[in-house]
Amino acid sequence: MAQNNRIFDDLGRLMNEAAGVADGVRREVETVVKSQAKRIVADMDLVKREDFDALRELVQVQGEEIDQLRKELAALRTKRKAE
Repeated sequence: MAQNNRIFDDLGRLMNEAAGVADGVRREVETVVKSQAKRIVADMDLVKREDFDALRELVQVQGEEIDQLRKELAALRTKRKAE
């Protein structure tokens, strides 16, 4: 009976160690994948979100200014034709 308990204890310890090794492997794979992803993103030379939002806002404002200038130009042309 003591022999059976020892076998089960050894088997439990072995399974516990295997689970620890598997967790270590999982963490190592996660680290490698994250570092590769960061390297790929860095190589892509992507723009930061803050820079993109600032540029989008600037383009929107300039678009509105261009529309206003077009209206003013059309009014001046109409006025010039009327003269």
